[in-house]
Amino acid sequence: MTDITVPTLGESITEATVGQWLKAKGDQVKKDDVLVELETDKVSVEVSATEDGVLSEIIANEGDTVEIGAILGKLGEGSGAGAANGKSDTAADALPEHGGPKEKGGVPGKEDKGELMDVEVPTMGESVAEGTLSTFLKAPGDAVKKDETIAEIETDKVALEVPSPADGVLAELLVAEGDSVTPGSVIARINAGASAPAKSAAPAASAPAASTSTPAATGDRPVAPSVRRISSEAGVNPSDIPGTGKDGRATKADAMEYVNSAAKSAASSAPTQAKEPRDIGPREERVRMTRLRQTIARRLKEAQDTAAMLTTFNDVDMGAIMDLRKKHQDAFVAKHGIKLGFMSFFVKACVNALKEVPAVNAEIDGQDIIYKNFYDVGVAVGTEKGLVVPVVRDSDDLSLAGIEKAIANLGKKARDGELTIGDMQGGTFTISNGGIYGSLMSTPILNPPQSGVLGMHRIEQRPVAVNGEVKIRPMMYLALSYDHRIVDGKEAVTFLVRVKEALEDPERMLLEV
Repeated sequence: MTDITVPTLGESITEATVGQWLKAKGDQVKKDDVLVELETDKVSVEVSATEDGVLSEIIANEGDTVEIGAILGKLGEGSGAGAANGKSDTAADALPEHGGPKEKGGVPGKEDKGELMDVEVPTMGESVAEGTLSTFLKAPGDAVKKDETIAEIETDKVALEVPSPADGVLAELLVAEGDSVTPGSVIARINAGASAPAKSAAPAASAPAASTSTPAATGDRPVAPSVRRISSEAGVNPSDIPGTGKDGRATKADAMEYVNSAAKSAASSAPTQAKEPRDIGPREERVRMTRLRQTIARRLKEAQDTAAMLTTFNDVDMGAIMDLRKKHQDAFVAKHGIKLGFMSFFVKACVNALKEVPAVNAEIDGQDIIYKNFYDVGVAVGTEKGLVVPVVRDSDDLSLAGIEKAIANLGKKARDGELTIGDMQGGTFTISNGGIYGSLMSTPILNPPQSGVLGMHRIEQRPVAVNGEVKIRPMMYLALSYDHRIVDGKEAVTFLVRVKEALEDPERMLLEV
């Protein structure tokens, strides 16, 4: 008898509600069949069978509140359960008839196949409950090494790599590319210790298709339990939901987006219709946006829709900082092992200005303003997959060298696709440097729920008036976009002037005078 228990649901989640049992008492189940759905205030979790058998008992009923580790039901042995594990008495008794002594493991040739191990989806972060399996890097029958990447998963924030849990041979794939997956779900199995392709590798290629047999089908597309639940609660037809998953299947995210869109348009009493994709020409190509790109698009649009965004400009003479860097660069590198760049000066200047104008470091929460007495500065980094904003924590406590090292480390992780959710959460203010791409001037967009973002631009030799004389100076335009609901124009201009003053006289900034 095997207990069916509540899995770990996330760092801050301690209980869940039993949503729906998909199997009834006495039903025959296969390993990885979804037995029951759990609902929390953040995610919907599917609990699967850990082995073949029969659902012998249901302990937690639909609507019950259960804690992590609580027993939901019990799974008993049934027809085929023993054979599936390769341990049936019939097989064991038959071994002597084939000649030779019974092998220690009970089944001859087990050493060739190895021990079957599950490949599970790793934790994606506290606020990420679902991702899309974008690519399998290995095929059934391929040899793999421990920690070698088997698959890549895209979420709405980061791309994750799924490593092999052991040396061996990839035996089977349980999901297909494009399928939605959740933390802890099994996506493949490995014959650990095997040194040759397993015989079951060829038919295992059909596993991804077979794995979709659990969800019920509506029309021509199978529908996942979470999609059925969301559709039922919202009173919509699941077959109407445009899917972004494999073969056009709707994911939980698709269902939520469709239902939310329907709710927004209900006031106009116009029927919700999915926008039909237009026909493309012979010299055009249609490519599905990645989850990261979809999230970037959605969040940027949300920033425009929810914030009263305004931008103010100024320019700054970068000569003093350029002279300081040139004078001390060699000594700085010798002592700290990293070059002194411009970004550390900008972070320091912004922190000083944020302390004087705290509204720019605050956020709106309903009818309240939350003032933040810490300075976690996000630094926008462009990658091949899109723009990400990792955060330099407690920037006010760091030296110039500390800031440069933190930025270099985050930039490397971003380019290597190793950023975690924790690296990008909780920023209070953002700096975006469009100057590295040659931008002269721009209006940066807010990173909700933050109330301010500073845009840096390219340094350009321009004629300016200095003490009544026209001189050529290295000038940079600065742009501060801010939420006018919380930051007044006077505060925005004051903030930008303080940044300008600190950059043009960095010695006073560093001496805090």
